[in-house]
Amino acid sequence: MPKKKTGARKKAENRREREKQIRASRANIDLAKHPCNASMECDKCQRRQKNRAFCYFCNSVQKLPICAQCGKTKCMMKSSDCVIKHAGVYSTGLAMVGAICDFCEAWVCHGRKCLSTHACICPLADAECIECERSVWDHGGRIFACSFCHNFLCEDDQFEHQASCQVLEAETFKCVSCNRLGQHSCLRCKACFCDDHVRSKVFKQEKGKEPPCPKCGHETQQTKDLSMSTRSLKFGRQTGGEDADGASGYDTYWKSLSSSKAGDAGDREDEYDEYEAEDDDEDDNDEGGKDSDTETTDVFSNLNLGRTYASGYAHYEEPED
Repeated sequence: MPKKKTGARKKAENRREREKQIRASRANIDLAKHPCNASMECDKCQRRQKNRAFCYFCNSVQKLPICAQCGKTKCMMKSSDCVIKHAGVYSTGLAMVGAICDFCEAWVCHGRKCLSTHACICPLADAECIECERSVWDHGGRIFACSFCHNFLCEDDQFEHQASCQVLEAETFKCVSCNRLGQHSCLRCKACFCDDHVRSKVFKQEKGKEPPCPKCGHETQQTKDLSMSTRSLKFGRQTGGEDADGASGYDTYWKSLSSSKAGDAGDREDEYDEYEAEDDDEDDNDEGGKDSDTETTDVFSNLNLGRTYASGYAHYEEPED
């Protein structure tokens, strides 16, 4: 029988497991929590944006720059890692920075480790929005990653993209290579694969992970664990009922199409008749107006008002009796 574990041994194993998880979490930092993608408010224009060396809107330099690698705003000089020595003095502002990253457009402090490693492992090195195809330099917002396909998204398109990301480019959940039900889905290719066709000779499956997509190499997920939906079409035979006659429902489609055309023609004829009736009513009203004008002129033609100022006579020209 194996020996019973003591309390000290259990504590040591738990400590090693926690240290392993901490090291793994340091290597895999969430994109939204990375210092080069942190939220920043400009000191001058008060606009919120991504962490930058210069404001995207007014190009002003910030008073307290944030390091894109370690996220600090003040160098305490506790180690000899600084390229610029400042013994006994805490450096802040531009005295702390050492470079500007070309990818994330943020300050990097003058620490030797940050200067030598950030440019190689910058998470925004190839960050381009999958929807609008804008990079970090083309907009002022932060960069996010889609929860399903793990593509880069800008701050404007993140919600709209994730709402329509789980839609397959097919009408059914069947495998793209056979007629069986696809149990593995690739959210980048928007396709399903069965257990046999998900295996690839190019992309190898890692131990303890889902098999990669045979097309793009992205890690697939179980279709039953996702809220996947299929593509829906609003034309052709799909507009008819399920119990349609003819070849695959096309008879119902042509009948509905002809009936809609006949209905449109009838509506046009009714509109034409209404327009003609309105024109006739307008002509009758015009003729009635002309007759009424002639009648009024005939009534007032025999009216005699005597000598008036309008007829050419003034009161001072009248003879005195």
